[in-house]
Amino acid sequence: MEPVSAPDTPVPDPPVPPARQRWRLVLARSADAPRLAGRELADLWDAAMDSSGLPVHRPAGRIRARLAFGAPIQLGMGAEREPADLFLSELAPLWRVRDALVSVMPEGWRLVDLFDTWMGGPALAGLVVAADYRIELAGEPDLAQLKAVAAQLLAAGELPRVRAKGDGTVRYDLRPLLADVSVHPATGRIALRVRTRFHPTLGTGRPEEVVAAIDDRTEAVLEVARIVRERLILSDGWS
Repeated sequence: MEPVSAPDTPVPDPPVPPARQRWRLVLARSADAPRLAGRELADLWDAAMDSSGLPVHRPAGRIRARLAFGAPIQLGMGAEREPADLFLSELAPLWRVRDALVSVMPEGWRLVDLFDTWMGGPALAGLVVAADYRIELAGEPDLAQLKAVAAQLLAAGELPRVRAKGDGTVRYDLRPLLADVSVHPATGRIALRVRTRFHPTLGTGRPEEVVAAIDDRTEAVLEVARIVRERLILSDGWS
């Protein structure tokens, strides 16, 4: 009688070693970059990181390259200093990381700077507390009136607004989400400089909502030529 063999026992995958290096990338995006968001944008960056030749770290159960952005940015909006964290499984010098990334930047994106960052720091998305926007206005709006209205917004105790949500709307107060607004000339146009807050329970202030609040208080309808997110503000002082 032949002995009965024991069923094969699956061999577990070897543990994935922890990441050894964390690079803080500073990226710029032109307003005419391909209009990709969500999974499409993530896949684009995954392909870029895969082709970079860098030892990109992939946590257990994850097959895609790990590139963590600070906050989503609206389609069609330019950006000048967007932080994103890249984790490597091996140590690499700055020149190697920079050269590898510059060669694989997706269309419409540009590497502005990069920093070797502490591995033990909090996740980037949890550090974002505010964002600075430059909102360039078309036409010739009344500069004095805009400055007066901007001062009114900052002096207001509340700024009731209505925001679309799903198939309906929700009422909210814009004032806690508005940190600052001022009026400046820029490249031949009048521009609003707006800082909005990221709040864990109230949400995020949006630049177009600030324009709408100003528009409600002016005699003419404001027309936006373009909006650029200049930078994100992080709670650890990085910007």
